[in-house]
Amino acid sequence: MTILAANRAASSRRTLQPSPVNAPTGPQAKAAALAELAPTPFVSAWWAPSGIVQTVVAMRCADPMPALRTETWPTPDDDDVRVHFADVDDATAPLVLLLHGLEGSRESPYVRTTAALAHARGWRFCVLEFRSCGGVMNRARRTYHSGETTDLALVVQTLRQRFPRAPIFALGFSLGGNVLLKWLGEVGALAPPALVAAAAISPPFDLGVCARQCDERYGGRIARHFLRTLIPKAVAKHAQHPGSFDLAAVRRCRTFRAFDDLVTAPLHGFRDGAHYYATQSCGPFLPAIRRPTLLIAAVDDPLCRPEILPRAAVSASPFLLAQFPRGGGHVAFVDGGTPWRPRRWAEAQALRFFAQQLGVA
Repeated sequence: MTILAANRAASSRRTLQPSPVNAPTGPQAKAAALAELAPTPFVSAWWAPSGIVQTVVAMRCADPMPALRTETWPTPDDDDVRVHFADVDDATAPLVLLLHGLEGSRESPYVRTTAALAHARGWRFCVLEFRSCGGVMNRARRTYHSGETTDLALVVQTLRQRFPRAPIFALGFSLGGNVLLKWLGEVGALAPPALVAAAAISPPFDLGVCARQCDERYGGRIARHFLRTLIPKAVAKHAQHPGSFDLAAVRRCRTFRAFDDLVTAPLHGFRDGAHYYATQSCGPFLPAIRRPTLLIAAVDDPLCRPEILPRAAVSASPFLLAQFPRGGGHVAFVDGGTPWRPRRWAEAQALRFFAQQLGVA
């Protein structure tokens, strides 16, 4: 499948504005894209046969990452976000914007893999670190959550201004995938012309279902894994903004539902955790997406349930493409390597999708 080449002529001596790079849409374009991805299906490494094993071993990724340059950008609410870049010299090189998952950062294994793959293609790479992530506590009362999209909108707008000749791709993992898909649905046809396509890997299509999975499966170990960092950060946030929530109860909480009732809801204007889950899940926003978007999620994802995979929404939309393999775990998709140095598939598949949207191999 090919894309209309961008006519990047200067519209003035001061500002270069590219012609929109629009991927073709419709059933035929969707079928062609899936056909081009078909030769590289996911096949689990023999030594990682289950979703939970996949998820655990994928945390060991040791891909070397190109040097990142950090910029701190102010936000309208007197706070800031940090964006980390792997630069290239070519002003027209595609730019991959990555959104990390819950409690992730620029050091997350999937960030390292994506940065290395983008660098190998000669593409510019950047990762938005959500507020309070990456070892730096933000100043504002709020932090980040699965449906907070204003920082993403700010970053995309700034990237368009900074790199006016570059086609932009957005890639979200887990929570970052939910943020990305929700924002794409919010903006719909008004998505920036420079944003050519997007991909989401292991997004929680239904936050309530996923929170319950984390709270109940494996004796609640998944939720407690994340709460080991979420609770200390909540304590630090309470020190900044005393009285924002019941600190003693937060110290005792052992589930996502309790944490979202106690912290996420009061900090971000929700009635409770149920209200947060119902209004911020990306699933209901999928039909409004108007950019080619690849969804990668595993049936055996231990943080989700197979019945929430949005097969009907994908089938009804000419913009949504899906690869839902039986195996792969959560943000894992290990297809080779060794248990000590696993090889990841989904990041490479997402970049293949982006490349085909530009009409390149």
